[in-house]
Amino acid sequence: MTESKQSSGRLRGKTALITGAGSGIGRAAALQFAKEGADLVLLDVKEKAMEEVCRSIQRYDVECLAIETDISSEIQLANAYRQVRERFDSLDIVYANAGINGTLAPIELMDFDDWNTTLQVNLSGTFLTVKHAIPFMKNNGGSIIITSSINGNRVFSNIGFSAYSSTKAGQVAFAKMAALELAQYKIRVNVICPGAIDTNIEENTERTPELDQVIIPVEYPEGSQPLEDGPGSAAQVAKLALFLASDDSNHISGTDIYIDGAESLLRG
Repeated sequence: MTESKQSSGRLRGKTALITGAGSGIGRAAALQFAKEGADLVLLDVKEKAMEEVCRSIQRYDVECLAIETDISSEIQLANAYRQVRERFDSLDIVYANAGINGTLAPIELMDFDDWNTTLQVNLSGTFLTVKHAIPFMKNNGGSIIITSSINGNRVFSNIGFSAYSSTKAGQVAFAKMAALELAQYKIRVNVICPGAIDTNIEENTERTPELDQVIIPVEYPEGSQPLEDGPGSAAQVAKLALFLASDDSNHISGTDIYIDGAESLLRG
């Protein structure tokens, strides 16, 4: 019996679009969704990484369309959704997961361009991803999931993250507004707020030397994740995303769910 036959197939017959799908949480979600039978549309700025994900899910006998896309560009996103319409009959799940840490700097010294870059990718990119998904989902409903963070929502002690945390708080507010507006179309909108997760997001993080001037030392008890000895995994977040994508959560909308091993309770 193949692995695809062994799964519960909770997403069989559904199509899911995932941004930031080439690595980390997005990649883990793609593997999890495919295992449960969903056809996939992968968006990322790294084409080779997405192609590797598509190869990894071939054993699940699902379709995989990878489109190199910068989510901060409405032109590129609109083009990606056009390709989705040409390839699939419907779009049932949208996971707006892509994001960056951006530049970490004192507010006083932060370059406006750096501030804008973080806002455009994280907040505007989320808005555009959701905006262009709505016409595909209005007739049949579906699930929209947004990756936010504990930063900006429960945790405010990470000095230098002013731009990042602002976008993450904004995503939660936007999701709640969207959940109410889109409920009439049976579109659910929920937010995942991870704490420390073992991913490669640090690769797009720039720490300025001036940050040392404003850092406030904070001492925690041994271990900053009380539930586990270390950060969580992308696979753990993907399992939560699967729940929110599936009909198991069909009466949940406008909700932000924290997945951080109680880290934010210690650090808030």
